[in-house]
Amino acid sequence: MAFKFITGAGLGLLLAACSASHTTTEPRKEVSYIRGPYNAAFFRRHGESEVLSAGFHFHHGREHDVLLQTKLADREKVDADFDAAVFDFVKNKKSKVGPSMELFGPYTARVAWKLFRTIDWTHQHHEQTYDIMASQRVAWDKKKQWTDRAVKLYLARNKDVARSVAPLDITMRRAACMMKPYFTYYRNFYPKSNSQAWVAHWWHPAIYEAQMLSGNASGGQEAALKAVNDLMFNEVYKNRPQRMILSRELMPRYARMSPESANIFDNLHMLHGLAYDILSYEGWTEQQQRDELYRVIDAMSYQPGDEKYVRKFDLPYPDVDPRQYPAWMAGPEGAMSKIMMEMMMEMMPLMMPDMAPDMKEKMMAQFQMKMRPGMEPGEIEGSLHDAMMKMMPGMKMMPGALEPGKTPDMMRDAMLKGWQEKHGSMPDVPPLDMSQEPTLAPLAR
Repeated sequence: MAFKFITGAGLGLLLAACSASHTTTEPRKEVSYIRGPYNAAFFRRHGESEVLSAGFHFHHGREHDVLLQTKLADREKVDADFDAAVFDFVKNKKSKVGPSMELFGPYTARVAWKLFRTIDWTHQHHEQTYDIMASQRVAWDKKKQWTDRAVKLYLARNKDVARSVAPLDITMRRAACMMKPYFTYYRNFYPKSNSQAWVAHWWHPAIYEAQMLSGNASGGQEAALKAVNDLMFNEVYKNRPQRMILSRELMPRYARMSPESANIFDNLHMLHGLAYDILSYEGWTEQQQRDELYRVIDAMSYQPGDEKYVRKFDLPYPDVDPRQYPAWMAGPEGAMSKIMMEMMMEMMPLMMPDMAPDMKEKMMAQFQMKMRPGMEPGEIEGSLHDAMMKMMPGMKMMPGALEPGKTPDMMRDAMLKGWQEKHGSMPDVPPLDMSQEPTLAPLAR
């Protein structure tokens, strides 16, 4: 009995200590791998690309701890050092397979385990879908069928962390983050590390689209993926994207085949950026950061009815070749900046109903600078919220706009209404005919 008493008391003390230190005691129900005839096909067929993906996942995992444990005053050196470390990891192929987030982010795993469950489970979907596209055991006209199965199981097995199949246009409005005190911290204060993430978020859709152009036959995908990887080191790293590139821009064929999967990836990639913003922000405790992380995760998760929106996006570059890196890929203007601009215009009447035209022009100039990485001449330091408040101290803030873990309902509803009015009646993106298997065409010059 004494042994049981001591054990129970010890457990109580342990739980009390966890509570006092804000360490979470969430159950760790590990994600399970989905079986299929395609498993590990990407690793076996495209091992050189698998190691690059592993390097990007090192960046994603380690960045959480770097940001959570770095004082903002030390950011410049930490940003440069970590950027160099990530490039070295990717370039020198230091991992053969993608790591789990906890391997390189053990501290954050204790603070916000649900964040890592969300990322790891969606990285599994990356692996599943790369495998399906790479597998010669899956006939070309069956690729969609197997991808649809992977989406269905992804949504069903871990419902609390699965990303939404709705486009980012909707989920970003549901999250309603733009007036939170952390928004834009990562891109503004850690521009080099941020651009590493944007290189990765160029590479992932480029690989899918390279597979879509190449078919199943031996030699085609190998040549296309090699061209993408060479392009990354020869051009993309030297002139990094100034925004997060969306699936609709760089993998339009894959997005037509599986808009659900494409939207899942956009929602994951945006979660990376928002999580880094939150972890960069020093104004909250770890518990408050966790509350906000979980709010954002839930807002951008799958919700019943999301299916009706899956094809509600346009295709600005339907014939894009991912083996090329034109100027529009590198610049700050694109689908992501369009979404942000729309949201800003939808929020402003609530916060600044009587704003003079000249002030609106100045405000939008600050907004555009905030959307770009780094700090520019004339840009007000801090988050987008900080800049706007400095320009208009009397700006009206909605309930929930600033507090961790709270959603500004009025702002969210106004933005969703704005999307519905502008885009609700847009035609669905048409499906892709998968009956004819493609062969890789020569690269146009």
